[in-house]
Amino acid sequence: MADSPAVQFRVATAQDAGAVVPLIYSSGPAAFDYVFALPGHGDAQSFLHRAFVDGAGEFGWRNHVVGECEGVVVATGAGYGGETPLAFTLAAARQILAHYGLRRAPGVIARGLRVEQVIPPPARGMHYLAHLGVSPALRGQGIGQALIDELVRRGLQQGRRRMVLDVAASNPRAQALYERLGFEVTGERHSALANAQGAVPDHRRMERVLG
Repeated sequence: MADSPAVQFRVATAQDAGAVVPLIYSSGPAAFDYVFALPGHGDAQSFLHRAFVDGAGEFGWRNHVVGECEGVVVATGAGYGGETPLAFTLAAARQILAHYGLRRAPGVIARGLRVEQVIPPPARGMHYLAHLGVSPALRGQGIGQALIDELVRRGLQQGRRRMVLDVAASNPRAQALYERLGFEVTGERHSALANAQGAVPDHRRMERVLG
């Protein structure tokens, strides 16, 4: 087996949007399309780009790290604690209102809240890993493992020991990676969410508790 590419991690910046947003989107395209894709008003990535550049909240650059290989962004992910939901909700509401306008924003917010019934925000004491994305051409080369290790390390530095993530039931390859890294399935939520833009799959919550 060839050596894994050397990846260096750093905090994201707004200038990373062009490389990072497609990777964020790749972490859950069906759910993102269900919530944010609006015919005649742009696709999901157009909203994610706006929110990433804005910087605040779940989708903002301040909440992400990036992995670089020879100066090229090849991975991204976010890690945050259970104390963030209110601040994240307020930031998302502001970003959605700015992007979609007063008439369309309530529908987008309502769909986002429905998705939270399938992929709930973290509770206090959790360190939640989200938006895990690796460049398609470099998958299967150890970068995903390095990304998760980096996010776990950062969580430990913040004093957290309970690492949590969600994985689509339709993505057994990702689940197998997380299991190899010590995560265990603790529950599964059924999804009946679907519209013309996307159908949200069932999701499994996985946890890893570090002693």
